[in-house]
Amino acid sequence: MDLIAMDLIAMDEEEDEVYDPRREGGGGGAQEVFLIPPSNFGIVDNGIYRSGFPNPDNFGFLEDLNLRSILYLCPEPYPEANAEFLRNHGIRLFQFGMEGKKESFVSIPKDAIMGSLRVLLDVRNHPILIHCKRGKHRTGCVVGCFRKLQFWCMSSIFEEYQRFAAGKSRLSDLRFIEMFDVSCFRDCVLGIIYQYHGCGSQSRRLLYEEKSS
Repeated sequence: MDLIAMDLIAMDEEEDEVYDPRREGGGGGAQEVFLIPPSNFGIVDNGIYRSGFPNPDNFGFLEDLNLRSILYLCPEPYPEANAEFLRNHGIRLFQFGMEGKKESFVSIPKDAIMGSLRVLLDVRNHPILIHCKRGKHRTGCVVGCFRKLQFWCMSSIFEEYQRFAAGKSRLSDLRFIEMFDVSCFRDCVLGIIYQYHGCGSQSRRLLYEEKSS
C-alpha cells in the first residue's frame, strides 16, 4: 500500500470519530471547569475568607474552599438556593443581621460584631466565609475589628477597609472600628490562644474559650 492510500485511510478514520468537546483545549483531558469567586472575594487569614453575596455561579468555587461555616451579616433570610447548597455540603450558617443603611445615624450593632468575632476566633468553624451583600461595609467592620484583635495598626486596618469598599468608604464605619474597645471583648473571653495547625508555624490560628459564668 503506497503512502497516499495510507493517508486517505487515516483521514477517513478521523472523520468517523465522535466529536468530544472535552478534548478541546486540554490535549484530550477532562473538560476544564472555571471556578468563579464571589464578588469582592479576599483572604483574611488562614481559613478565613470574605466576599460579597455568593450566587449559584459561585458554588463550585465555594465547594473548592471546603468550608465548614458561613458568617452571614444581613438581616434578610438566607436564599433557598444558598441554604440548600449549605445543607448539601454540611456547611453551618451563622447569621448576625446588620442593617445596610447609608445614613450615618444608623448605629452598628455591637452585639452582632461581638458574636461575629466569637465565631471567627473558634477554629472549629474554619474554613469560614464572611459575607454581607457586597462585602464592603458590614464585612469591612467585622474584619476591621478582627484586625484589632490581631494588633494591626489603625492605618493598615483603614487601608484594608478602603480597598474593599472600592471608593465607597463610610466615615461611620471607620469611626466604629477605631472606637471599638478590644478590652470589652476580652472581658467575655478567658484567653486568646495561638495554636498551630497543619502547615507548621506558618499557619497560626486563634482559639477562644469563654469565661464560665
